[in-house]
Amino acid sequence: MSIKSRVEKFRNNPGKVRRKLGAIGNKIKTKFREKFPKKEPKFFDADLHERRYLLRLAIMAFFMYLYIETFARATDGIFNGIEMLWKQPLIFFYNWLIIFATLTLTLLFKKRGFATMIIMTLWGILGTVNGCILIKRMTPFTLYDLQNLGDGLTLLTTYYSKIQIILGGAAIVVGVAIIILYYISCYKWQNISYKRSLTAVGISVIAALGCTYGFIHTGVLSTFFGNLNYAYTDYGFPYCFINTSVNKGISKPSDYSEASVKKILNKTKNKTNTTPVKKDVDKDHPNIIVLQMESFAYAQDFHNIKVSNDPTPNFTKLMKDYTSGWFEVPACGAGTANTEFEVLTGISAKFFGPGEYPYKGKLREKTLESMAYVLKNNGYSTYAMHDHRALFYNRNEVYANLGFDSFTSVEYMNNVELTPTGWAQDKTMTDDIMDILTHSKNRSFMHIISVQGHGSYPTEQVFKNPYTTVTADDEETKWKYEYYINETHQMDTFIGDLLSKIKKSGEPTIVLIYGDHIPALDVKSSDYANGNLYQTRYVIWDNIGLKEKDKKLYSYQAGAQLLKDAGLSYQGVMFDYQQSNSQKSKTYLSDQKELAYDMLYGQDYVFGGKNPFKRVKMRMGYKDIKIDKIVKIGDDYYIKGKNFTERSKVSMNGKTLNTIYLSPTLLGLQEEIDPEDVDKLEVSQTDKKDDTILSTITSQEEL
Repeated sequence: MSIKSRVEKFRNNPGKVRRKLGAIGNKIKTKFREKFPKKEPKFFDADLHERRYLLRLAIMAFFMYLYIETFARATDGIFNGIEMLWKQPLIFFYNWLIIFATLTLTLLFKKRGFATMIIMTLWGILGTVNGCILIKRMTPFTLYDLQNLGDGLTLLTTYYSKIQIILGGAAIVVGVAIIILYYISCYKWQNISYKRSLTAVGISVIAALGCTYGFIHTGVLSTFFGNLNYAYTDYGFPYCFINTSVNKGISKPSDYSEASVKKILNKTKNKTNTTPVKKDVDKDHPNIIVLQMESFAYAQDFHNIKVSNDPTPNFTKLMKDYTSGWFEVPACGAGTANTEFEVLTGISAKFFGPGEYPYKGKLREKTLESMAYVLKNNGYSTYAMHDHRALFYNRNEVYANLGFDSFTSVEYMNNVELTPTGWAQDKTMTDDIMDILTHSKNRSFMHIISVQGHGSYPTEQVFKNPYTTVTADDEETKWKYEYYINETHQMDTFIGDLLSKIKKSGEPTIVLIYGDHIPALDVKSSDYANGNLYQTRYVIWDNIGLKEKDKKLYSYQAGAQLLKDAGLSYQGVMFDYQQSNSQKSKTYLSDQKELAYDMLYGQDYVFGGKNPFKRVKMRMGYKDIKIDKIVKIGDDYYIKGKNFTERSKVSMNGKTLNTIYLSPTLLGLQEEIDPEDVDKLEVSQTDKKDDTILSTITSQEEL
């Protein structure tokens, strides 16, 4: 009988098919039960079972929490989890109680063993992920990392070897198989007293909530995490993970109203908080460049290593000759986007929930006043540039809501040289920056985000003849720091070369240079500067004769400082407030928090009830990508044009086609198409990881 006949027979007789499949299933189940018979219940006395089962849950919760904290502190020693038990007994008890309360929910299920396994597995996964993340960076695991899951997966090959990734995938498959088998073989409890079970669950949950309330009001716990890493260490993973999961956005001030907002506005110079829109080119003010350097720190600030020479001589000289100082940032070892958010908007990231990224949430849906919008209203053209993926931190979406005219990511760059660990070298951006600066008809505001200093950092020797050698207590530390320090040297060379070209161009310019956070090198507070891991160094360079005035600067104050230096004082809500008020004021931060709430979550009272900022029709890439001709040679089609890059793909109807990049002016199509569809061919710029289309241009001429 042919296959077609069999299929037709099965269609005409579905009952027989189901019977056959059922018989096969029963046979498999019978064989499985012969190998893994169901276990008889050990306890037939319900009360005795409940008491013993609760004791088992308590013991399991204890060891699970011990595992979680031990893994989280593994970089400091394998016994730190046990040390927590007697150094922080109340915190240990409280977090144990949280896990125990979740385990008591298993009393409501007939397959209690399976339900217990699921909850224990979930806690184990959370603890394991947190430990793995802390090994590679200094910021612990939060729910917001799941928002960054796509970005995080793209970094897997950077942080872990292929063998580690394969083993991790295999472990997941084995784990799922074990869970399925356990579900099939798990004993089903028949005599559940839901009244007794609900009582036990209620008591444990109320006890956990009561302890939360009591410990917060007595100061044992805190709801504000000034330092996320320290908070997880001080208050425990379960509490902090739950807190960061439910504590989102900017909380509404208790006295929030139109009157309270106007009262705050009365403390500013510009009471209307409006910026005049200037259509004409404004040459009275300088170009402004914000140069955010990835993980850039001053080597001499690390106490746990010694360097053979100064790896950043350009930056050292800049600190001596121009305004400089400590730069207080909201991130440590990771969290680039929150530092740039503060610089661009003047809003402290600490106003949001712990570990939250505005770029991953509110700013994807709402416009917000920023340096870019303020400067656009003063006749500036606004540019963002990043030598990494456009999709990272949703910058391709967010920048349009922050007022940028264009965003040039690595997909729009050519001749990109990579570091040994696969990041773009920052010198890639020099020519593009200068091209914009010298050819823009208007004054330029440029937000440049570096990537070269990004981790992870190799634990073996990479540079055979390094510019700077490092001395450390152990080999692993030596090689990690030596690699990192020599990458900062190349970044320093990029800084020096860029400033030299700006100076030579004669373009009046102010440049803010700073590190977004310290590197993810498992730095302890005792190993760095004055013990504050949330600070880097900054310099404000200029060629317009600004006076040197060294001081500490918070990243959310940087925008106000730059606008003031450029002669654009008292424009923009947050920038005006910061320029008009002293940091010593008791309401300095609470006022700004209310203004930020009003603009992002409130009624826009600061603007008279209506958000004046419209989403910009932002272009991807500052250069025009153009198709001049489509040429057929033999059976193959070639696209001639301008400004193609290695991420240019021939596309049609929103789908990319197999393409070979030949030059900035030539692409080759490597698959057959219907000749009638030639006029439908387009060129798309695609993401460097997964070919997501970022922008598309259509054909202008067909030959």
